[in-house]
Amino acid sequence: MISQLQTIKQRFGIIGISPKLDHALQKAIRVAPTDLTVLITGESGVGKEVFSKIIHQLSPRRHFPFLAINCGAIPPGTINSELFGHEKGAFTGATNERKGYFEVVNKGTIFLDEVSELPLDTQAYLLRVLETGEFIRVGSSTVRKTDVRVIAASNVDLLERVRQGKFREDLYYRLNIVPIYIPPLRERKEDIPILFRKFTRDCAEKYNAIPVKLTPEAEQMLINYYWPGNIRQLKNVAEQLCILSDNGIITPDQLRTVIPDIDRPLMPTPYQKSNGDKLEEREILYRLLFDMKKDIDALKHLIYRLIKENNLQLEQQHMPVLNAPSSDPPVIIEPQPTPSYSREPSKPVVEVQPKTIEVQPAETTLNLYEMEKQLIQKALKKHHGKRRAAAKELGISERTLYRKIKQYQLE
Repeated sequence: MISQLQTIKQRFGIIGISPKLDHALQKAIRVAPTDLTVLITGESGVGKEVFSKIIHQLSPRRHFPFLAINCGAIPPGTINSELFGHEKGAFTGATNERKGYFEVVNKGTIFLDEVSELPLDTQAYLLRVLETGEFIRVGSSTVRKTDVRVIAASNVDLLERVRQGKFREDLYYRLNIVPIYIPPLRERKEDIPILFRKFTRDCAEKYNAIPVKLTPEAEQMLINYYWPGNIRQLKNVAEQLCILSDNGIITPDQLRTVIPDIDRPLMPTPYQKSNGDKLEEREILYRLLFDMKKDIDALKHLIYRLIKENNLQLEQQHMPVLNAPSSDPPVIIEPQPTPSYSREPSKPVVEVQPKTIEVQPAETTLNLYEMEKQLIQKALKKHHGKRRAAAKELGISERTLYRKIKQYQLE
């Protein structure tokens, strides 16, 4: 399989050694010979269209047409006509009948990029094509047949769109038969220097420019950068530096002129909220700590209420006494009468009153760095120092974990 992967990479110009990239490529190779619908997910600029072409070229349909369609670039009023065709006079300006993409690409492959942008009525037509292979031209009543394989792609969470009522749930499950996730550039950092060298070398050959090299500090800055535009952005940066460099040596200062925000601290993948906003690492961590504090306080209040309602008394040697509000009265043990058969006159039973346990919510530290350090220590201890498993549990990359360990001197 490794030799096959290398062959496919060379054939389609894929650069990278990341295990996540190899996993996505392996899934594409395995699903290619089938007619199953594929849903490719990933951020903008990761190469979703390249994967769709790989699937088509490795399938039995490779001798038939392949068509890539950006669903977000077609106006909602004309997309049905574009996809399924129309009859003469179906609407103003329809002077002739027209075949749609699904009719033209019969027996081939259609790649629907940004499928989340399809209008709801078009989603219903697409669902019928996927299930039965039938469609109707705009302005016609004749049912037509087509044999097309559909590969869809989206850079947003389609399940979230389903929850918002903007995407059909039945269409989502019909498209998501074989999901392929393409990792963003920040999740395959080992590929960044390789891709940069490839892009600068190609640019130098094309424009007869001086080949450029990165200083170690500049290379580390590239690796630590967030890359919101992924490979597309990296290629743009590489070509700028190749053309604008005077001596072929790229320093951190030169990087800052091309990427002004390159000194931003390394962030994990931003969490996408339902309204489209993004939460950054600091906000996510603060929310996590705030939720932890609320849970701890709620637990303390619960224990305090149970102790008070059940009149529980715990000896001091078994449990430390916590500071208690002075307004709560002590628990009094009444003396019990001596039974009638006792020869001795009854005497009051004197018992030492143990201190009652009163729980008062303690202050919880919200020091960001101290809490982060403690979380990392706990994760490493839980997984016996295995950093990969600890990073997975913490939800961060191994490289980020290594940096944090060095930062907090946890070696």
